[in-house]
Amino acid sequence: MAGPLAVVADGMGDGAGSAFASRTSVEQFVKTVREATEPHSPAALRQAVASLHLSVRKFARDHPGLAGCTLTALVGDAGAGGWVVQIGDSRLYRLRNGLLELLTSDHTAAWTGLLHGWFGHESAEARAARYRLTRYIGHPDTPEPDVLNVSLQPGDVYLLCTDGVADQLTYDQIGDALQTPPTAVDRLLDRTLTAGGADNATAIVLAA
Repeated sequence: MAGPLAVVADGMGDGAGSAFASRTSVEQFVKTVREATEPHSPAALRQAVASLHLSVRKFARDHPGLAGCTLTALVGDAGAGGWVVQIGDSRLYRLRNGLLELLTSDHTAAWTGLLHGWFGHESAEARAARYRLTRYIGHPDTPEPDVLNVSLQPGDVYLLCTDGVADQLTYDQIGDALQTPPTAVDRLLDRTLTAGGADNATAIVLAA
């Protein structure tokens, strides 16, 4: 395959199922995409995620506790930009011509509730709903990921991150860090610690 391939996964909880799901999902997704005959087709990307559901649920049958993770990936395609694969509440941002945009949607009850005005952003209901994932790897209903095609233009900066980054940093803090891509990851992670380090934080920055 041609072009970048970046993946972040964030386990649910801190048990063995969380560790297995996140580690296996990244390794298996990368392997599947690299070996696929048509790695950039939406059907192939959805099938790659479907196989992750099976692996995680198989582990869960033999191990007590919660097993699952989120996954966000950017799969480069030299002929058609790149493909975003999204399931859960990790995120992908793009900085283009000074504008920072969130390209993914969180698959959480909080995201749905905030969009439809069911509760306020800082309300107790919103905080509780933030932890209710509507889609994740290992879900018993095998939900499909969102698959989005994006262009890759010179000067673009893409950030893939877990909610430990997105929830602890403001829009302006993220945008400011991405202005200097070579140091962006260090700056983002340092700022999550300054903000309290309340959650695991993972970030990948790609500059076109």
